[in-house]
Amino acid sequence: MTVSLSVLLERGDRVKDIKSYSLKELEEEFVTELNLPRFRAKQVYKWLTLGVESFEEMTDISKELRNNLSNTYYISVATIEKKLVSVYDKTVKYLFKLYDGEFIESVVMNYKHGYTICISTQVGCKMGCSFCATGKSGFSRNLTPSEMLSQIQSAQKDLEIRISNIVLMGMGEPLDNYANVIKFLRLVSSEDGLNIGMRHISLSTCGLVDKIYELEKENLQLTLSVSLHAPNNEIRSQTMPVNRRYPIEELLKACRHYADTTGRRISFEYAMISGVNDSDECARELGKRLKGMLCHVNLIPVNNVEGNSYKKSRIDRQKRFIEILSKYYITATVRRTLGSDINASCGQLRRKTISDDI
Repeated sequence: MTVSLSVLLERGDRVKDIKSYSLKELEEEFVTELNLPRFRAKQVYKWLTLGVESFEEMTDISKELRNNLSNTYYISVATIEKKLVSVYDKTVKYLFKLYDGEFIESVVMNYKHGYTICISTQVGCKMGCSFCATGKSGFSRNLTPSEMLSQIQSAQKDLEIRISNIVLMGMGEPLDNYANVIKFLRLVSSEDGLNIGMRHISLSTCGLVDKIYELEKENLQLTLSVSLHAPNNEIRSQTMPVNRRYPIEELLKACRHYADTTGRRISFEYAMISGVNDSDECARELGKRLKGMLCHVNLIPVNNVEGNSYKKSRIDRQKRFIEILSKYYITATVRRTLGSDINASCGQLRRKTISDDI
């Protein structure tokens, strides 16, 4: 009989997160610790990649071995708690429940080039950006590599699709959960796993400078997206507390070094907030700071978040901002808004669910 994770945790048994193993790690453990042949690890890993939720689903493995595995390991699962589908563009927003009762959010978007999923890397967030809903409900814990994988697998299974692109831009700051995120990236891009190439993955950070330098050394061919949202320290510190630790000069120095070293273009996320950071002067200051860098500016009309009075910039302001940046040879585009009727930006659904439960 397969023992549930909650029972194992209550008993205090030592259970291992099997879906956070690479195939090589699993093979080594099966051979050295479980005295099993190497091919058994490949059998199990195949099932894990398919997204099974229990060992009992592994039908080509004996019942005895399935029971033994279930007493040693657990399979991470992201269970669909709520699902919202946009009537405008079929964007799907998920609220997933984890084994310990915590909630995270993911969003699946359909583009011409395929399906993209925006996943969470933490339960909540520590960064406290004033325009973001996630941080307003607090930080609980980091996600494991398997919990990041589970978001993709649950969405694929529910929608009966294959996801081809991943954006680490949901709940949490990916570089604040550095080790687990790097492990996830290697697992999800492995030919033995979901095999989603690094060039189809974007990682977003609010600007943890020390971690950007570490990420540079990993030599991953992903796209680094940096949440900038302001052209100077005065405005950025008002909306993003992380700027007090890593001022914009330090952040952009790290970004230039990253782009020069990796040869990968950096995407700067810039939430357009009416009357705050969308003036001609802001555009000119931003252009001067970014001039000569291998980069692109992604303008984002700010989301309406309960608890602040921010309003999105008018369309003419957005166009004017792009026009000014072009004079500094900086390309900029306005991000297409998807799932507007379901509040597709992450954090809002979890926050409402937590509030309703209190």
